[in-house]
Amino acid sequence: MGKTSAIGLISAIAASASVCQSNFIAYSDAHFNFTPFSSSSSATSPSSGQPQTSTLAETTTDSPAPKAVRNDNPRTTSAGFDPTALERGAEALKEITSSSHAKKLFEVLKTQEATRQAELVARAAEFKAMQAQAETERQRVIYDEQKKLAQHQAQTKSQMLRYEDELARKRMQADNEYQRARNQELVKLQEESAIRQEQARRATEEQIQAQRRQTEREKAEIERETIKVRAMAEAEGRAHEAKLAEDVNRRMLIDRANAEREKWVAAINTTFDHIGGGLRAILTDQNKLVVAVGGVTALAAGIYTTREGAKVIWSYVDRILGQPSLIRESSRGKYPWSGFFTRAMSSLSRIDNKGNSSTGRNGFGDVILHPSLHKRIQQLSNATANTKSHHAPFRNMLFYGPPGTGKTMAARELAHRSGLDYALMTGGDVAPLGSQAVTKIHQLFDWAKKSPRGLLLFIDEADAFLCERNKSYMSEAQRSALNALLFRTGDQSKDIVLALATNRPGDLDSAVADRIDEVLEFPLPGEEERLKLLKLYLEKYIAQAGSRPRKSGGWIQNLFRRQQQRIEIRGLTDDILKEAAAKTEGFSGREVAKLMASVQAAVYGSQDCVLDPTLFREVVDYKVAEHQQRSKLASRTDGKSN
Repeated sequence: MGKTSAIGLISAIAASASVCQSNFIAYSDAHFNFTPFSSSSSATSPSSGQPQTSTLAETTTDSPAPKAVRNDNPRTTSAGFDPTALERGAEALKEITSSSHAKKLFEVLKTQEATRQAELVARAAEFKAMQAQAETERQRVIYDEQKKLAQHQAQTKSQMLRYEDELARKRMQADNEYQRARNQELVKLQEESAIRQEQARRATEEQIQAQRRQTEREKAEIERETIKVRAMAEAEGRAHEAKLAEDVNRRMLIDRANAEREKWVAAINTTFDHIGGGLRAILTDQNKLVVAVGGVTALAAGIYTTREGAKVIWSYVDRILGQPSLIRESSRGKYPWSGFFTRAMSSLSRIDNKGNSSTGRNGFGDVILHPSLHKRIQQLSNATANTKSHHAPFRNMLFYGPPGTGKTMAARELAHRSGLDYALMTGGDVAPLGSQAVTKIHQLFDWAKKSPRGLLLFIDEADAFLCERNKSYMSEAQRSALNALLFRTGDQSKDIVLALATNRPGDLDSAVADRIDEVLEFPLPGEEERLKLLKLYLEKYIAQAGSRPRKSGGWIQNLFRRQQQRIEIRGLTDDILKEAAAKTEGFSGREVAKLMASVQAAVYGSQDCVLDPTLFREVVDYKVAEHQQRSKLASRTDGKSN
């Protein structure tokens, strides 16, 4: 019985605890502390046996009054609470109190209640922690929002600053553009003012020069009239004196001629008398006639024999000692004993040319070369001179480029600067020799090796007989001559420098190209070189025309030779020469020389022998048009041949 009541009490307490727990959860925010069991005197009245409900009433006073509902059970309250369970609990509690295990049961319940209180405290602490975490999260969100707001404000401020800076920059740029435009306008106005002042100054100077020229012309006209009158008076006086002297001289010459005629007539008569007497004596005496005929015959035979023998001996001497027939020009002279005189005269002429040369000469005669080519030839001349002094083998050379670019002159000057003899031959002279070409080639190289100073053999138009051996038009004699030259140039020589010149280097035989050690290109002169050539030939053909030195040894001819008329140059400035140099694009050095020779001929063809800019420009324009026409014809010919 006691056990059953205890179980019922526990169930009632559990039910009340569940109700209290629900109330606690509902009103946890109001710091409600549920005490299921107070002291024994206040919790239960043993006398009445009814449960104490004041605590529950107190706990519900803070909550709002619930809505009144209909109560069909008379034992329930208006709120719907059924006190039956509490009554049963109170009864069970009475039984437990009267039971012997009441104390232990209360201890267990107390322990359970303490455990529940601890759990509630832990849950409250957890809830506070959750609240603190929520608060922290809320603060973090607020901080993030504030940070984003600050960043947005900073970004907005930065954009405003950039916009203001861009506006300031644009405003400054607009100011600068306005200032620049204003400065340009001011500069333009200043330039226009300066141009107007310069035009006014030039107009004034032209007027002054015109007045000065007019005054000089009037003065020259007066002087010319004065000189004319004076010359006429002097001429009349000289004519009168010459007439008187002419009469006297005529009478003297007539008397002298009569005396000379009488003397020669007497001498001729005496000579014919002696000849006639001798012929009569010979014809009358048979022995004298035979002796005379035999003497005349012997004399004729002796003369013929002597002449033919001298020819044979001279041909032998010329073949042994003379210059080979292939050589057109040489600094050695035709015979060994004439080399000394040739070199002496060449040295004297070079000294005279250096003394009389103008400042525009460049040490290479009448050829003006590109500075790089000029430097290269100087290096080759120095290298050749050092090679000769050290008795080392010479290096062969190839000069190629358009005609008239100074290849021959450069080779001649290279030989002179290197201290070598110079010899020139043309490749076109080999083909007419036929079968004798091989012999002449060997004679040429044998003669060249006898030079005591070493010799530079310059072969102009080398492609004429040194072309490819597989050409169909090449004769057997030409192939033999080419083979002979290849045989003589197979090894590096210490006596001969072989210099080839050609306009078509691609036509040379591959074996000939293998003999070449140095290749130099001679291009057409540029504008600067053409200007130097114009100045050079202007000095040579125009300024120095009519003032050539008299030849030594021909004093009788110089005495009666008519003095050439000097050419007067008027107004030919450097600007006009530069204009001519620009117009003569594509001219070679030889064409520039021919141009200045044409200018000289035009000046001599004029009446007053004066070279002025108008005449010079006319000749230049004519020669330029002629050059262009010749280039067109050459291009058409090349097109047809191709």
